[in-house]
Formats: sequence, structure tokens, C-alpha cells
Amino acid sequence: MFFSKFICVLVTFFMSIGGMITGTYFNDKTDAYIANVESIEAFTNTIDTAVPQTDVYDIISQHFAAPLPEGKTVKKAIVIGYDGCRADVLSLVNGDGAIGYLLATGGSAELSYCGGANYPMLNTQKTKTAPGWCSMLTGEWADVHGVTANGVIKSNDTLTLLTTLVEDGTIDDSAFYVSWDGHFVNLNSTYIREKEYIEEKGLDVTFLDADDDAGTLTNTVADISSADCSDFIFLTFEHTDHAGHDSGFCFTNPEYAEGFALAEADGRQIINAIESRATYAQEDWLIIVTSDHGGFNTEHGSLTIQERITFIVTR
Repeated sequence: MFFSKFICVLVTFFMSIGGMITGTYFNDKTDAYIANVESIEAFTNTIDTAVPQTDVYDIISQHFAAPLPEGKTVKKAIVIGYDGCRADVLSLVNGDGAIGYLLATGGSAELSYCGGANYPMLNTQKTKTAPGWCSMLTGEWADVHGVTANGVIKSNDTLTLLTTLVEDGTIDDSAFYVSWDGHFVNLNSTYIREKEYIEEKGLDVTFLDADDDAGTLTNTVADISSADCSDFIFLTFEHTDHAGHDSGFCFTNPEYAEGFALAEADGRQIINAIESRATYAQEDWLIIVTSDHGGFNTEHGSLTIQERITFIVTR
């Protein structure tokens, strides 16, 4: 335990030195980060008791397996993913955005972790986009699903909930809306084989790529606004990840804070669309807002606490 923590602190130190040299360092010290995260009253747990991001899989599975509440006729679920969103930006939450609204209307927030192990243990999985989302969609870490980094194709030995929930008849249809080509557009995309499997089986699963976050929002709202929208929707916004890579992953960075505000605004539009459905009163919706990883300086993938602590907001 001591050795693991020493290594993490050492790596954070050298990364911070690099940040100061490049001008992208926003006084992002480990102690200050921990203090800020644990001062956020919305979280029902602490960094020490953070849950694995794979819990998202269980939360969704349990939602669809549970009996319908009285007066409800169908179950629906949506995951709104903020790519590269650090847990400390929840200190910026207000009532106008998705997370603020969910928390004000009965939702809850938990600290979670990516990387296969909670800080300060050495992580066993890169804090990258593909492994993070894949761990949520499969309920497994990279030692099982095989996606150890971006650009690694997942085998069909471990299918995602998008496919299994439809294939086993739990739900009628699902949809995956993104703008990052690394999910299922490129030849080495994470889900390219699963997409082929879906097409071969004739399953009602939509994989749709957009040019940008505005396109992802449009595609998602169009689905939700249809009379019989997809039973399970998984989408990712890139606002915070782009801002972090451009100028620094830190809530004190105005550009990163603005990226979070944009994600929150888009997320709120999606929730508004859900609650505006003519059949909303008869639908049992699970809404999740979460992140695949955090970031440090302008990068992520390593073992700093800023990269590894994420969050799961549910209602």
C-alpha cells in the first residue's frame, strides 16, 4: 500500500512539473484535489469508499430486472456520459444543468473510480476513453473485456448491455450516440465487431456517429422525442475531454469549467425531452450521468488520483 501510494505521488509530482513548464498547470495538487472533492456535499461516499465504474452495468441491469412500479407500463434507461469529466467539477454544479437538476429532484451522486483499482492502489487499467466506457457497458475490467487502450477492438466474447438486453428480450431496442470515431467508426474501433454481430443477428440496436456534440444531442433528442423511443440509450459528450486536452483538466481552468457547463446544458436538454414525452407518466426512467475518466494537465491514461476518480449520478 505504501509503495503504491509513493509511486502515485511521484508520478503526480513529475506530471505537475511538466504542467508548470507548459503553462497548463492550475495549482492542481493532490491534497487540494482530495479536499475539494470531499467537500462536495452531494457525494454520498468518500474517495476511500468510491465504487467501481463497473457498477453502472449493475445499476442498469437491476433497473430492468426489477418489477414495474405501480402505474408504470414500461422501463427506460439512459446514460449521459461526460467524457473526461473530473469529479471535482461537481463543485460547479448549479440548478440549471443536468446534474444539478437530478440532485434537486431526488437523485444521488456517488464517487466512483476507473483504472481497475481505487487510489492509492496501482491502477490495473489505463484511464483512457475506450476502457472506461467499455467497463461500464460490460460490467468488467480490461482483463476480461480485453480493451486495454484506445484503438483495441473488443471481442464478442464480452458483449455490451446494448446488445445483450435486446438479444435476451429484456428490452425491445437500444441506441448508442457518439461523436468520437474510436467507438465504432474506424477499422480499429472498440465496438466494430459487436456492430457487425448486431447487424448479422438483425438486432434492433442503433449505433450512430455524429460530427460533434451538437450532432449527438440532436440524434439523442430525436430518438427520445419519437413515440416509441429506444428502451436503453447510451451517449457520450466530448465537451470536457476536448477542453481538458486543449488547455488543462482542472475545474479552476475557465475553459474546462465552460466545457462542463456545456455538457450540463446539453444533458439538461435531454432530460427535458424525456420529461416532455406524452407517455412519460407511464414510463419508469433511470437516468445516469457519469464519466469515463478524469485528467491531469492536458492528458489522461495514467495513475494520478485526478485521472482515476469519477462519479455516478442517478435518478
